[in-house]
Amino acid sequence: MYYKLYIDSVFILQMTTDLYLLSLAGQIMRRTATRRKIWLGAAAGAGMSCLILMLPVFTVGGRLLLGSVPVSMFMMCLTYQIHGVRSLFRASLAMAAAGFFLGGGMIWIMNRLRAVMKGSGGLFLTLTAGALSYLVMRAVLQWLMRRRDDSLRTVRVYVPALGQEIRISALVDTGNHLSDPISGAPVSVISRKIARCMESCMSQEKFHAVPYRSVGKQSGILSAYELPEMLIEETGGTLKREHVIVAVCDTGISEDSDYQMILHPGLLEN
Repeated sequence: MYYKLYIDSVFILQMTTDLYLLSLAGQIMRRTATRRKIWLGAAAGAGMSCLILMLPVFTVGGRLLLGSVPVSMFMMCLTYQIHGVRSLFRASLAMAAAGFFLGGGMIWIMNRLRAVMKGSGGLFLTLTAGALSYLVMRAVLQWLMRRRDDSLRTVRVYVPALGQEIRISALVDTGNHLSDPISGAPVSVISRKIARCMESCMSQEKFHAVPYRSVGKQSGILSAYELPEMLIEETGGTLKREHVIVAVCDTGISEDSDYQMILHPGLLEN
């Protein structure tokens, strides 16, 4: 079986798709680039895809499948200056996720456009479906990012041993119902890495044992301490909270997280 491909149409379609994927992957990874770099990355990716198609090995589908990972890594590296195997792997996953949803949206839109256009298709139909799918995905991503940003706060804690404040990115978790069993005060969670920076604030006289339950573990006890003061930065100002209880736990807070504290929503109430 032979396929007749027009390389100019393939290049235009691939470059347009790469433009959408680079833009969406950049939003997912919170990376920025100039329009020139995005166009350069998309053109380079389209050129590499065309070269892979012309290789006299495997099937067309096999060539595209084997070449998708190195091509996506090259485009992300060229566009967003991403280096390192781990970072490139994460960038490829971001592009793969964007491609999966973008492709699914394109198929759904194309099926409906074909019904309206009485079965006609072609390059124009594909580009139109891609543009509509991209606009929808971009709007959804922006909405999700806004919701995520709204749940992040900056917390300032004064550390006597350091003689200065440390700034912590905190995630407001509405599902956090941890509380001190005696006083009923809300309990936030910090990572062990941050706890080591705040050791001088955590005296044994202010120690609390906080019981908890989590997914995968029936129950347990968290070591918690009382901080003399905490400042929570809000868009409308700064909230001052005294005698704040924080528990030390790495569960739910990885080294790659954008936050180092899970903030109890009760601390934001007036």
